[in-house]
Amino acid sequence: MSSQALSRGGYELRIRNGGRPALWHRAALPNDPRKDPSMSKYAFGKTVAMDFATAVDRVTQALAAQGFGVLTEIDVAATMKKKLGLDMPPYRILGACNPQFAHQALEAQPEIGALLPCNVVVRTDAAGAVRVEFMDPDAVLRLVDHPAVATLAGQVRARLVSVMDAL
Repeated sequence: MSSQALSRGGYELRIRNGGRPALWHRAALPNDPRKDPSMSKYAFGKTVAMDFATAVDRVTQALAAQGFGVLTEIDVAATMKKKLGLDMPPYRILGACNPQFAHQALEAQPEIGALLPCNVVVRTDAAGAVRVEFMDPDAVLRLVDHPAVATLAGQVRARLVSVMDAL
C-alpha cells in the first residue's frame, strides 16, 4: 500500500491510496528523530551526557523555562531501599505541572486530576547511562474524550518536547 505525505508547520497529512487522510503531529510520527524507538507508546525521552544529579537539575530548569513547576519528587531508589531493602540505580520521578494548562484541563474535565501531573523520570539505566523520560500527554489524555483536552495535550506535549530538546 503506497501513501502520499504533505508536511507543514509541524504536522503531516498522510493520504493512503484508497484510504482516508490522517493528520499526524510531527512529534508523534513513527520516523520522528526525537522519538527514541526503545520508548513505549506512553512515554518519550533520550539518553543525556551528564551525571544523574546534573540531569535532575537541568530537567528542573528546562521545565521552569517552559512554565512547569515540580510539585512532587519521588526518589524511587531510596524508597525501594527503605521499604524493600533493595538496591537499584538512581531513579527519580518528577511530578511536573504547568498551572495554566492544569486549570484549563480541570475546567474542561474535573476528574482529569487522576491523570495529573505530567511525570518526568530521570534514571540511571543498567549500562550506567542517564535517561530522561517524559509521560506523553497525547497518549495518556486520549483516555479523555473531550476536544479541549485533546488540544491541551498537544500543547503540553510540545512544551515537554522542548524541555527534552533543551537537555
